[in-house]
Amino acid sequence: MSSCMVTYGRESIPFTVLFSARKTLAIAVLPDSRVVVKAPLGAELEDIRQRVGKRSRWILRQLQYFQQFDPRMTQRNFVGGETHLYLGRQFRLKFIEGELETVRLSGGFFWIQMAGSPDSEKAKMLLNRWYAEKADGMFQVSFDRCWPRFEKLGLMKPRMQTRYLKKRWGSLSRGGLLSLNVDLIRAPRECIDYVVTHELCHLKYHDHSSEFYRLLERMMPDWERRKHKLEMALA
Repeated sequence: MSSCMVTYGRESIPFTVLFSARKTLAIAVLPDSRVVVKAPLGAELEDIRQRVGKRSRWILRQLQYFQQFDPRMTQRNFVGGETHLYLGRQFRLKFIEGELETVRLSGGFFWIQMAGSPDSEKAKMLLNRWYAEKADGMFQVSFDRCWPRFEKLGLMKPRMQTRYLKKRWGSLSRGGLLSLNVDLIRAPRECIDYVVTHELCHLKYHDHSSEFYRLLERMMPDWERRKHKLEMALA
């Protein structure tokens, strides 16, 4: 294993080279922003640098993609009057006292009912629980809307789960498990469809190669607009 670096304009791109018994060179940009090059045994480092240099623009595009895709929502305090998102729309928190602990969406407000005085930690717990319940249904609807286009490619249908993810809006394991971040329920429906479609493209291409983007373009021609809308909605 070797550590190297190339420059592209004012940008420096560090990368790690892993040598193995393979015939071709492959460049991968990982979600944690590491650039890994898999090279044949005996390959010269200078040749590898030149190959990476030629792909610098593509590598920077992938790095920017992962940086912009990471969840980075504004910190919330869960107090009365504060706005929270649901499917791209803003709703204000309103507290009411009652024996049952419930959340109801009505008239532009999240009505959060709890016993005693308003408690921000309890409000956070109740609202997150409500989001999780809604996410299960909404994400399934999105998946059912997006899947038919991929089914025609003869791909195996993945299982789906919703959970809180720290670094991604969605992920697809090699075992065929599609995971979607509960917090994505705050985004517009078309943005949820974008994330689902993006991850389903990984059924055929596990990296972010040019072939992957061609498939994404084919499945969702306006994916870049939706991606930008997602970034703006949940920045």
